[in-house]
Amino acid sequence: MTGPGEPLPELLAAVDLGSNSFHLMVVRYVDGELQQVDRLRERVRLAAGLDEDGKLTREAQARALACLERMGQRLQGLPRGAVRAVGTNTLRKARNSLTFLVRARRALGHPIEVISGQEEARLIYLGVARTLAPGDDERRLVVDIGGGSTECIIGQGASPLSKDSMYMGCVSYSQRYFGEGEITAAAMRRAMLAARLELEPVVARTRSLDWVEAVGASGTIKAVDRILEVTGWSPHDITAEGLVRLREELVRQGRVEALSLPGLAEDRIPVICGGVAVLSAIFEAFEIERMSVSQGALREGVLYDLIGRLEDHDARDRTVAALQSRWRVDRSQARRVADTAEGLFAQVREAWGLPAIGARMLRWAAMLHELGLQIGYSGYHKHGAYVLEHGDLPGFSRPDQVLLAGLVGNHRRRLRVERFASLNERRQVVGRRLCVLLRVAVRLHRSRAGFVPPMPRAVVAEGVAGLALRFPEGWLDEHPLTLGDLERERDYLEEVGLALELS
Repeated sequence: MTGPGEPLPELLAAVDLGSNSFHLMVVRYVDGELQQVDRLRERVRLAAGLDEDGKLTREAQARALACLERMGQRLQGLPRGAVRAVGTNTLRKARNSLTFLVRARRALGHPIEVISGQEEARLIYLGVARTLAPGDDERRLVVDIGGGSTECIIGQGASPLSKDSMYMGCVSYSQRYFGEGEITAAAMRRAMLAARLELEPVVARTRSLDWVEAVGASGTIKAVDRILEVTGWSPHDITAEGLVRLREELVRQGRVEALSLPGLAEDRIPVICGGVAVLSAIFEAFEIERMSVSQGALREGVLYDLIGRLEDHDARDRTVAALQSRWRVDRSQARRVADTAEGLFAQVREAWGLPAIGARMLRWAAMLHELGLQIGYSGYHKHGAYVLEHGDLPGFSRPDQVLLAGLVGNHRRRLRVERFASLNERRQVVGRRLCVLLRVAVRLHRSRAGFVPPMPRAVVAEGVAGLALRFPEGWLDEHPLTLGDLERERDYLEEVGLALELS
């Protein structure tokens, strides 16, 4: 296990569980650049495996798990902290993704994070920006068309200014508009119109950002670029004129199974029509004449973000600090609560089997536990939880965002364990235990700056379902307000089957 401040592992890896393909990329990090040493890619078409109830079929799961087992074999020997695996749109949508991810993690041998569309967009932009020439500070539009979602990001230098993720992709649109195998001009128009409607609010919202360059990334855009280059319809970059020629040729050939285009890979044939329709709509909506193609995208972004975490430049720390500023959090009080919570964590981590990342999650929650006060004191824990659950939190995976919101929402009043219900069983247990530590720390610092309580000795009691807090002899009797708060806390925890012993 690696962590901040430790030497980087010799090899790092990113796994992208996309809606169309699964990708594995293994690299060395040399002189600030990624040096690729191995790569695996398999067309899994996970998005095509969603049934009418929005669940992954057994067949789709079997394809995915077999692929992950092969990738897991390649990753054997790499420490856990050297691998980051992310799931995207289809795993965000699938109603049975929680149970599938348990099996998927076992097959891969490493944790898998399901990231939000906003986080996917941030990582894509990071991957693209790091592959551009040093000093290139132009404002640009970055587009990535995946199997189930499309991300449009406007940024400058290394910083995204606007991030959008839309439910349209090469697999979903190919199924919806060309699912019977027939390619007609009418079907292409319908697909493009549907995409234009999705894009309309994005274009309106970003019109004032005045980007000067369009950059495309990932499979669909690389496939179109290759076709246009080989055919000579657009030898350099993707052009609006070249896209028109490509659409006309797809319609002329008429059938998906009969498609034959120079530069079109066989495994791309089933999804090329949907991808071309989405890309054409983007060109029209943003009035693009020419789009260059980046070699970097999500996987590169995931790796650079992982390196940042290992080198103690974690995007999540920046996110927490930005939230504190935006919501005018009392940072001194937040640090007091965080320090006490971490002190308690260190004492019970082994007995409670808490993961190392639990200490950071606990600290982030403590730093943000009063975020909702700017909205209003009454129910401020609920206000804070809502902002954290539904906001854009760069660096946080979707489950981590739910866990963070659950901790903040449960730091006072009754403990609502259902806040963690969407997490897997292990994370639910971790969430409940971290809640106990945060709640005790908040109680101990109720008097804020004018009162510095001692760090109690924390002992796991009642098996693993309870916590015993040992204070200096006579201290609780001398501080009846704190004693009353802790006794009230004991009653709240008892309601959910957790014991708190005070002495």
